[in-house]
Amino acid sequence: MIAWASTAHAAPAGTAAACQPAPSKRVLFIGNSLTYANDLPAMVTALASAVQESVSVVTIAFPDYSLQDHWDHGPARQAITGACWDVVVLQQGPSALDESRTLLVEYTRRFSTLARAAGATPALYMVWPARDRLTDFPRSSESYRVAALDVHGVLLPVGDAWQAAWRRDSSLALFAADGLHPSVAGSYLAALVITAQLLHHSPVGMPAALVLPSGTSVSVPSGMATVLQQAAADADDVTNAPVPSAARNP
Repeated sequence: MIAWASTAHAAPAGTAAACQPAPSKRVLFIGNSLTYANDLPAMVTALASAVQESVSVVTIAFPDYSLQDHWDHGPARQAITGACWDVVVLQQGPSALDESRTLLVEYTRRFSTLARAAGATPALYMVWPARDRLTDFPRSSESYRVAALDVHGVLLPVGDAWQAAWRRDSSLALFAADGLHPSVAGSYLAALVITAQLLHHSPVGMPAALVLPSGTSVSVPSGMATVLQQAAADADDVTNAPVPSAARNP
């Protein structure tokens, strides 16, 4: 399936030169179910609106897809070259293993070349390992940092923010029942990180209750929201920490 979450259709374009500045930041999400669970892109739109900013989103996501799968399939490539974007957000699985890190870096390079040719900035949505593989967090985080650094892209350190949240409150239920996908709170934290990075706006003080473009209401308890906002800020503080030299060449 393709999951589309859109607040506005992207303007047609052929090349970066054909794209003009728009009042709304145009963001294309490319990923899998960790992107479309709980309609994360729509949460980003709603948070942006709450801080008097405008973000229009389109999502292309298939269950279990890697960036290589998206590259081979085609719609994601066509979306990049067929419209105007400000940011292209790339996401695959945790990528803690050497092979998956290599593929993450390689296909980030390919998609980033297309994105920059279309006038867009590539961004890496760092995810998290499954609940039964929490020891993979450091490698997963490192993989996404390496991929973002390799293309001089924006790092969206959601996995780091999950860890920061648990340091503040270990009882937070960020996983859904399956132990892989995010709960509403997990997606809310992801949306805080992404919105803060895309808009250069502090996540602290963003609303705990949102109305998505579809009209759906989403909320987390106010006390939890405060902790999650602080965790998103914590992750932002370490986003630009240096990557160990041994990790730069997967």
